[in-house]
Amino acid sequence: MSELRLRVSETTDLTPTVRRFVLRDPWGAALPDHEPGAHVVISTPAGHKRAYSLVDPGTREYVVCVRRQSDGRGGSASMHDEVQVGTELLVSKPANRFPLLPSPKYLFIAGGIGITPIRAMVHRLRVQGHTGVRLLYLTQSAEETPFLQEFPGSVHHSDGGLLDLWPHLADPDDDVRVYCCGPAPLMHTVRTLTAHWRASRIHTEQFTTESGGFSPFTAVWAPTGLRVEVPAHLSLLDALRRGGVPVESSCEAGVCGTCRLAVLDGEAEHDSVLACVSRAASPQIVVGPHHHFRKDSS
Repeated sequence: MSELRLRVSETTDLTPTVRRFVLRDPWGAALPDHEPGAHVVISTPAGHKRAYSLVDPGTREYVVCVRRQSDGRGGSASMHDEVQVGTELLVSKPANRFPLLPSPKYLFIAGGIGITPIRAMVHRLRVQGHTGVRLLYLTQSAEETPFLQEFPGSVHHSDGGLLDLWPHLADPDDDVRVYCCGPAPLMHTVRTLTAHWRASRIHTEQFTTESGGFSPFTAVWAPTGLRVEVPAHLSLLDALRRGGVPVESSCEAGVCGTCRLAVLDGEAEHDSVLACVSRAASPQIVVGPHHHFRKDSS
């Protein structure tokens, strides 16, 4: 991964737990451009590597927002406690696995710090004069809502009661793309409530600054030879679907077995994997439909 050495030029506390960091080239050079939904990987002073969505467009600076995770593995704490104005950090060039695709209408669903890539998308569409944009921004409270003043009428706080998403997702609409970013329970809820939609209209990215120890790997879809990159924050199921492989699923919690796949090469937890939750134990695995590749039990 190609890395840049960038200097922190500004920090701002957006909420008691969310801090905004502005990163610039020490010599004032322009930075590689990026589209909404892109992220960078930052090496923290404590040695962690964490992915953060880029909040604002442009090549003059990169802006990320980091929520302190009290139950995390140290990455967010290192950013909050050890990074200050003048600190230099190694930062990857932007990558985008959550691209904003053309559509007549959009429904954006952001949970907590998941607003960061969604904010960039909404701002891009507003600048373009796009009128078919709706946002549901779910947070715990007004105090814990970054960019609260930017989205009047779109913010729903759980301390005032949970928002029922079903009325917003009950009727599939091929003119709408649904983009969702937030914590795992929100992602699961949205995927469940949109099971009757066309899969190509649903775009989700689980945003977390603490990767939970997961490592990225490459999955090869045996029937076609398609190679799919599976980043740390994305399930094998979602990665395959983004690559155009229509893997069936149901519970998406590792229980029902609908998304079971056979492992033909490489190492995984078992001879087959549940694509919604299982990960590879080797840099690459070759997988295929379970029912097509059952081992002969005779």
